[in-house]
Amino acid sequence: MSAPTDFSGLWIPLITPFADGSVDLPGLSRLTRRLRDDGVSGFVACGSTGEAAALTADEQYQVLQTVLDAADGLPVVFGVAGSSQREVLDKVRELGPWPLAGLLVSAPQYVRPGQNGVRQWFEAIADAASQPVMVYDIPYRTGSTIGRDTLLSLARHPNIRAVKDCGGDAAKTLAVLNDGCLQLLAGEDLQIFATLAHGGSGAIAASAHVATRQFVRLMNDLRTGDWHTARAQWLCLLPLIEGAFAQPNPGPVKAMLAARGEIRNELRLPMQAATGPWLDALLPMLSALDPQGDSAASHWREEGNLARAGQGGVFGT
Repeated sequence: MSAPTDFSGLWIPLITPFADGSVDLPGLSRLTRRLRDDGVSGFVACGSTGEAAALTADEQYQVLQTVLDAADGLPVVFGVAGSSQREVLDKVRELGPWPLAGLLVSAPQYVRPGQNGVRQWFEAIADAASQPVMVYDIPYRTGSTIGRDTLLSLARHPNIRAVKDCGGDAAKTLAVLNDGCLQLLAGEDLQIFATLAHGGSGAIAASAHVATRQFVRLMNDLRTGDWHTARAQWLCLLPLIEGAFAQPNPGPVKAMLAARGEIRNELRLPMQAATGPWLDALLPMLSALDPQGDSAASHWREEGNLARAGQGGVFGT
């Protein structure tokens, strides 16, 4: 079995930048290094925010190697999803030699098995994995619900160590926290404060691609019990979090990163670049939260790259 991994703190489910249809590996490396320097605890590569379903197997491994190199020792988790047990187990075994902190594994997609099938799915993957398994509870993407009793049963498996909680069931969340056998991370960004206040270990937050240091500070304040400071910081971050999900993820996050000059505002179909006046209203607030982004965007414009940030300009209109 795998060595223990501490999944606490702020983890970033990395976007995958593109340029003219290809994966922008240099851009991904720069983004990962910046996030590392901003104090995050770790990274998730090839999750749903990373548009993993739109990547070929070769591209996924190129992304993973790039992130591992740029993370410079910070832990990296890799996303695993599918509906074929055999194919997923083959993928898990292929990943065995990679120096990963864990595998983020969702319930089987589309096929909607019963709870016994869901339990056996995760147990077989955990048995085969060389790295710790984090259960990804996100029924609105997979169509499969992981019941409370099923999740608590999976917590007894020695290689299942954590859960990314997007289940939308507060009672189940509290039951897992009360049980104490799994580290629980908020997977819905708007639940970060409540999850940590109830004893959660951390968060996997797409919106924290921007204003990253403020998110790190929030997590530290919550961990040390500085509720007054944490609450004030949280209220400042709420409009950013809402803006990050105003359109399908990762469109808004990529648009904000493009406005900072870090990537091009490009996604792969069926995902599309975020558009609309809400982004214009969001940018001044983002600048106030994250002044370092202003200098990046200024440099981007000085280099004459703004028009290339995405089709129709930085906002993809």
